[in-house]
Amino acid sequence: MTAQHTKSSLAALTLAAVGIVYGDIGTSPLYTLKAVFDKDHGLALTTPNLIGIISLIFWGLTLIVSLKYVTLMLRADNRGEGGIMALMALALNSVTKASKWYVPLMVMGVFGATMFYGDSVITPAISVLGAIEGLEVALPGIPTWVVLLITAIVLVCLYSVQRRGTAGIGRWFGPIMVIWFAALAAMGVVNIIEAPQILAALNPLRALGFMLENRSTAFIALGAVVLALTGAEALYADMGHFGKKPIRAAWFLIAFPALALNYMGQGALLIVHPEHISNPFYNQLGSWSVYPLLLLSTMAAVIASQATISGTFSMTKQAIALGLMPRMRVLHTSESEIGQIYIPAVNWLQLVVVLIGVLIFQSSDNMAGAYGIAVTATMLCTTVLTFFVTRYRWHLPLVLCFGATGFFIIMDIMLFSSSTLKLFHGGWFPLLLGSILFTGMMTWKRGRQLVFENLQSHAIPLDDFLQSLFVAPPTRVYGTAIFLRGESDGVPHALLHNLSHNKVLHERVVFLTVHMLEEPWVPAAEQAKVTELGHNCFQINVHYGFKDEPDIPKVLLQCEAQGLPFEMMETSFFIARQTVISAPGGGMAPWREHLFVTMSRNARGAADYYQIPPNRVIELGTQVEI
Repeated sequence: MTAQHTKSSLAALTLAAVGIVYGDIGTSPLYTLKAVFDKDHGLALTTPNLIGIISLIFWGLTLIVSLKYVTLMLRADNRGEGGIMALMALALNSVTKASKWYVPLMVMGVFGATMFYGDSVITPAISVLGAIEGLEVALPGIPTWVVLLITAIVLVCLYSVQRRGTAGIGRWFGPIMVIWFAALAAMGVVNIIEAPQILAALNPLRALGFMLENRSTAFIALGAVVLALTGAEALYADMGHFGKKPIRAAWFLIAFPALALNYMGQGALLIVHPEHISNPFYNQLGSWSVYPLLLLSTMAAVIASQATISGTFSMTKQAIALGLMPRMRVLHTSESEIGQIYIPAVNWLQLVVVLIGVLIFQSSDNMAGAYGIAVTATMLCTTVLTFFVTRYRWHLPLVLCFGATGFFIIMDIMLFSSSTLKLFHGGWFPLLLGSILFTGMMTWKRGRQLVFENLQSHAIPLDDFLQSLFVAPPTRVYGTAIFLRGESDGVPHALLHNLSHNKVLHERVVFLTVHMLEEPWVPAAEQAKVTELGHNCFQINVHYGFKDEPDIPKVLLQCEAQGLPFEMMETSFFIARQTVISAPGGGMAPWREHLFVTMSRNARGAADYYQIPPNRVIELGTQVEI
């Protein structure tokens, strides 16, 4: 019975993984081959070239996705969690903060994360646009503006329903994507039967021979071949949601066979009908299939986009917890699934940028150049971070570490270098987005460090203060006062202001410090630790992982087991709201200081972020110069 239940759970998770994890890479056949043989690449549409390109795609899926991500990367989990943020935290924990590698690893992790954001903007645009372009096959001569308008309508509808969550429609993602992959496989088989010589692409020597024979032309085309590998990061990032076994089963049993068959089928189609290069995907079965494929591909594109949007919300929440972004409003869209969140600011900002991308590029072919550079940059950062995890976390021999990651670093550099050739043909778009985000993240990180140093330099040691305070104690009033204090703070400014203005102290005083750890989860029983300071004063240290949901009232309930019960209606929270001021001769360039001040003023309040009831909060202002 237990074994049967386990098999049932594995099957359900595998089905869900097909829908969420492989939506992005699953829609790549919509535009990959069309982009490879774009006239700008100068690659002739001949049978040897077709076999060489299909061989490159097949072995790219085998080596990059199957071997690197499904086999190696899924082992590099941070307490079951994946993704570049979790990997960066794992790599940073592998070296000390004094290590010469600490800052470069953090910078590389942040850069890779910003490239993921660039990818998350392009994925909805290219997936939906590539699907709607089927109308150009069904209705030759249709104006471009009609295709763009329909694409924009689909995208606006998609982003508008995010606030309702995906719990309702999410259950259909898996079955729809299974149908999608079954259709890909079936179309591939039909066309392979007509031109079985395409099966020669299974020989890796054909890929190598194509690269050696065509050299510069093949290298340029490689930047489009990488489109077949987009979405590989998603399977690693979603490891925490589904686990390793379902992701591996979904890839090897469903996604990989279907993709391999369809790419070979498209290659076989072009051998027989080279005139279909304008849109090989929609011409695989003839004119009768265009409208059914248009409907199915649009649903698949929406699912691929949804997975990327949800991933962006999750990445943003992790970045906030790791101190790389200011606090934002995070809404939960499901009472049972803690991972289903909605961040309004990110949602609408991303929609605006996606629509701008659609208007700028106007076709999936033009957008292909923008796509590859973001994906390959993230892949390269992931591989480098993995080396440090294998060497300094797993303590594997240096030769083995180079062997495990060196091969993939060479491949990633080749793919990234090829993608950069399209820098002025769309590649600038994700790099610009990434640069803006990178600047914002590093400015926020550095600004918080300067605030930390300022507070630390003016901090009054808490133990000494309490000792002197109770020599002639102030009047104590009924109730409990909780003062939030940072890790660097001595006596909270809110306490000093309260004593200065009100001349009283509550009968029970609690100092609460939140520690955000560079690991995804902290067990609930280990989140709170109470230390008695004397005179009915206490220190509570709360520890959260970067994927935990901060909830101070909930964590206070755990303190009862440690002898410190709380009655919320008799408890007041005193919070010092910091007003950051840019001072001359500070630690950053003036424009960065002003940027940090602006971000700080628009950050979500601590009380709201930590879910403290607003009617129990007293905020006292304080100024901090940087």
